[in-house]
Formats: sequence, structure tokens, C-alpha cells
Amino acid sequence: MKEERINCFTCRYFYVTWDPNFPKGCKAFQFKTSRLPSQEVMKASGQPCLKYEKK
Repeated sequence: MKEERINCFTCRYFYVTWDPNFPKGCKAFQFKTSRLPSQEVMKASGQPCLKYEKK
């Protein structure tokens, strides 16, 4: 079974931060990360991001 990866760059909630340690952010879940937010959501919950909305 192949899982489909979510491309945060096409999500309306994705943003780039000024923080060099955490350059990527998610407005829907209100966090910053060094990886793509969808990868953090998958790691934490085991499910793909349910807040994804295409721009």
C-alpha cells in the first residue's frame, strides 16, 4: 500500500517563517518546523494531514 504525500507548498495554511531553525509553518495547526508540516503531522498522529486545502 503506497501512501500519498501531501505537498504543503500547495496548501493554503503553509507559510515560510523568519526563524532559521524552524523555517516552515502551518497556520491551521499553529506550529513551526524544520521539516514539512505534513511530515510532522504524519509522524505525530500516524495519519495524513486532515487540514490540507489546496490554494
